[in-house]
Amino acid sequence: MFVVLEGIDGSGTTTQVARLKAALEARGKQVHATREPSTGPVGRLLRQVLEGKVGDDSGPIRLDFGTLALLFAADRMDHVARDIEPALARKEIVLCDRYDLSSLIYQSETAPDPAQALPWLTALNARAPRPDLTIVLHVDAAVALERRRARGGPEELFEVPELQTRLAARYAEAERYRPQDRIAVLDASAGVAEVEAAVLAKVLPLLGAPATR
Repeated sequence: MFVVLEGIDGSGTTTQVARLKAALEARGKQVHATREPSTGPVGRLLRQVLEGKVGDDSGPIRLDFGTLALLFAADRMDHVARDIEPALARKEIVLCDRYDLSSLIYQSETAPDPAQALPWLTALNARAPRPDLTIVLHVDAAVALERRRARGGPEELFEVPELQTRLAARYAEAERYRPQDRIAVLDASAGVAEVEAAVLAKVLPLLGAPATR
């Protein structure tokens, strides 16, 4: 089974992937957790770009919309071939912290013309295998900002409050970006344990287990 967790920066995807992995392993499941950008060669470059670590004497290099979109798509294909498909072949449950919904939402929202960009982005990611379930952790941008501040660390490329507000609105309507996918939008503004229970309640029925809370 292939499960993806999505949401704006500070929505809790990384925390909930770790908690879901532990909960499933406690039930005797073999689980492989991964993330995007990946730890592969393109993914490592992307993380450096997002963190402002790629540059020259004049400062960090800001890649344009098209270049970033192509890099994210290339990393995804490498990630699928190198990491996701082998884990699925081993009959493991794959949990991914972000996938192509991030590209469709983040890249289209930062494109010069979002309406024209979305069909291109969708086509660019057409070969990405579909998840069995995508869980969107929906949280208000102001709440996510407080979480990021509490977490500490430098602000990344997309962690701009005004942009995050727009992204949160797009994630609330995530089904329209991938209408054929199974997508569950969950309120992630509650405590970590409560969100974990809500996530688990969406995943367990796919494994034939009771959706206990």
